[in-house]
Amino acid sequence: MSKFKGLGVALVTPFSENGNIDYAGLQRLIELQLNGGTDYLVVHGTTGESVTLSSDEKKASLEFIQEINNGKLPVVIGIGGNNTHEVCAQLEATNLSNVDGILSVSPAYNKPTQKGIYAHFHAVANATDKDIILYNVPGRTGSNVTAETTVRCAEDLSNIVAVKEASGNLEQTMQIIKNRPEGFSVLSGDDALALPVIASGGDGLISVIGNAFPRIYTEMIQAATAGRLADARTSHYQVFDLIHWLFADGNPGGIKEVLKYMNVCHNHVRLPLVPVGKSVSDKLYALLAESELVMS
Repeated sequence: MSKFKGLGVALVTPFSENGNIDYAGLQRLIELQLNGGTDYLVVHGTTGESVTLSSDEKKASLEFIQEINNGKLPVVIGIGGNNTHEVCAQLEATNLSNVDGILSVSPAYNKPTQKGIYAHFHAVANATDKDIILYNVPGRTGSNVTAETTVRCAEDLSNIVAVKEASGNLEQTMQIIKNRPEGFSVLSGDDALALPVIASGGDGLISVIGNAFPRIYTEMIQAATAGRLADARTSHYQVFDLIHWLFADGNPGGIKEVLKYMNVCHNHVRLPLVPVGKSVSDKLYALLAESELVMS
C-alpha cells in the first residue's frame, strides 16, 4: 500500500546571489510546508534543479531538510537518470536511512523502447528496498512510459508503489487508474490537471505551485477526494491562471519569482536556466496582487 497520497511538494532549491544554496530561504520554504498541510516533501527533483547540484550539495541540502523537517513529513528524494548502472550505483551509495521513498524519472535523451524502460525500472527496483515513485514526464525525457508499461512495473515490482504521471494525457492517466493493482497510487505531475485526475480516481499531486500555496492545494485535494467537487473547483480556479504563467518561461523560474514576491527566497536559478522575463514577472505579480493570495 502506497503511503504517497495527497499533496507532495517538489521543493525548489533556493540560491543566493553568489550561486550557493540559500539555507535560510530553504528553511523558510520547509516551514511554509510544515504549516501549510503538505503531506510529503519531494527533494532534488526537476523543480529543485537537481541536475545542477553537486553530490556534496545534494548530501548537505538533504541533511538540512531532514534536520528542519525533524521527521514531521515523509521525505522523497529524486534519484534517476539515463544510465541505469549509474542510477543503481547512486542508490546503493546514498544514505537513505531517513528517506521514505525514491522519485525516479524515466530515462531521458536515449529514448529507450518500452521493453528498455521496463528493464531499467526492474534494475532500479532491485537496487533498493525503498518505495519508488515512477516518474513519467515525456516533455522532458523525449519518450513516454505507456500505461501498459507503468501497470506492468506496478504489478511485477513490489516496491514501485506509485507513479507521478506528467504526460498531460488524461486518457493515459485514466488507463493506469483503471488497470493498476490495489494499493498503487496515481499522482498527477501537472498542477493544472490535478483536479480531473483525482476526480477520475487518482490519489494526489506532486506539485510545483504547492511551494507557495500548499494550503490551497491540500484543501482542493481533500475536497476532490471526498467528492466535494464544488469546493475543489473553488480552490482549483483560485490559482488556475497563476499556474499558466508559472511555466511561461520555464520551471522553476516562475515559482521562484512567486517565492521572491512572498519573501521566502530569492529568484536565482543556475545556468542554463535564467530568471523569468519582465513581462512574465509583471503578470505573476499582477495576478498575485489581484487574488490577494499572499495576504490570505
